[in-house]
Amino acid sequence: MTSFQDREKAEEAKFAHDEEMLFRIHARRNRLIGQWAAEQMGLSVAEAEAYAKSVVQADFEESGDEDVVRKLLGDLVGAGVDTSEAEVRTAMEAKLVEARRALLGEI
Repeated sequence: MTSFQDREKAEEAKFAHDEEMLFRIHARRNRLIGQWAAEQMGLSVAEAEAYAKSVVQADFEESGDEDVVRKLLGDLVGAGVDTSEAEVRTAMEAKLVEARRALLGEI
């Protein structure tokens, strides 16, 4: 195999690894933000776990974070929690950092 082919395969493997890590980080972030929202709504432990899973599932509706923000904001407002889109987005950013640190710490 030539050096170029070796480098090409290495780049493809790195890309695949990076994409997998990004997926895992976002899934963990969504679980964490779901737990945060469940706490804001005063859900029980079992309800919070189910809700966190539903937030992870909501991310598959469309690309980007808008589906998650829409779900969280709608559920929080529906539960009578005084919140805003900016507060939800700020919490999502904080949970993204937490998720990234947790996953990179596991490796």
